[in-house]
Amino acid sequence: MTGRTTGVTARIRQSTLVWPVLALAALLVVNVVVTPSFFDIRLQDGHLYGSLIDILKNGAPTLLIALGMTLVIATRGIDLSVGAVVAIAGAVACTSIAGANDPGGASAAFLAMTLALALCLLLGAWNGFLVSVLGIQPIIATLVLMTAGRGIAMLITDGQIVTVNNGTYAAVGAGFLVLPVAILISLGVFVLVAVLTRKTALGMLIEAVGVNPTASRLAGVRSRTIVWTVYVFAALCAGVAGLMISANVSAADANNAGLWIELDAILAVVIGGTALSGGRYSLTGTLVGALLIQTLTTTVYTIGIPSEVTLVFKALVVIAVCLLQSPKARALLRRNRTPAVAQADIGDAPEPRGATVTEDVPSSKVGQR
Repeated sequence: MTGRTTGVTARIRQSTLVWPVLALAALLVVNVVVTPSFFDIRLQDGHLYGSLIDILKNGAPTLLIALGMTLVIATRGIDLSVGAVVAIAGAVACTSIAGANDPGGASAAFLAMTLALALCLLLGAWNGFLVSVLGIQPIIATLVLMTAGRGIAMLITDGQIVTVNNGTYAAVGAGFLVLPVAILISLGVFVLVAVLTRKTALGMLIEAVGVNPTASRLAGVRSRTIVWTVYVFAALCAGVAGLMISANVSAADANNAGLWIELDAILAVVIGGTALSGGRYSLTGTLVGALLIQTLTTTVYTIGIPSEVTLVFKALVVIAVCLLQSPKARALLRRNRTPAVAQADIGDAPEPRGATVTEDVPSSKVGQR
């Protein structure tokens, strides 16, 4: 029984999720200390409200984008354009609703969201084409759309903040079905991705492409198709996240919507234990990472950190978590904790009784009588 317990403890200590979970728990404790009612959840008019609900709701777009980013990174790629895709999705949807014959109707909302997601799929296919067919480095291929995407969104909105008044569209970002609709959508996508990648061979094929694209191609894996597909999926997730962000405020701000959200998504993936070098990935780790990023943002505002040092504080916390995840950093910390006096004590230890004292014999005397 003791051996089994020791084995479980060792596996827990070696897990990449230990430190992110502990960091998340520490942030929650800090919030409780500052705001004792932080864990309070109330039911009002059939809707759940509370600080924890707000964290889940505000973190839903980041989680969605991080899920797509996880699969992209697992194939040795990266997608820097997801923030621009978020802005484009919101711009297309709001512009379409504002120009409809019935701006408040449900049909206008569904048509607008369909057009936005269709364009996002095309943008993802463009990224996948550049990476998988033309062989352009992913960071360069997606940097093109990252740079041009916000310009496209500004052209769609004529450089203005487009506001709409459509209840169906607003429900995507601000609606409730007991829980906020944004939470339900993100959790639904999470479960769908988990089932498709862990209950079928798709996850293994994605990891194979990430570990060695050439070997997987020679083994009969359609690596080009897989790489293309994950970029399309990442753009689709970014499009849905863009609709959430836009619908939450019933407006499209092409200049600020989804700004730097790609960095939060990449951080969530890395904190969750997925290596940027590709191969094995962790969807659960991505979920924990996204919650950690959003909880950190909430904590910054809760404890009253000045806005000018907010990003610095977030960076320090992320660096600390990443260092604690690093095996080399943990080994170095353990080595430094070992007192240097211990080795000195070993050298000064008395000889045991009965030990034979031998004298050093010069090498020239060896073999002489």
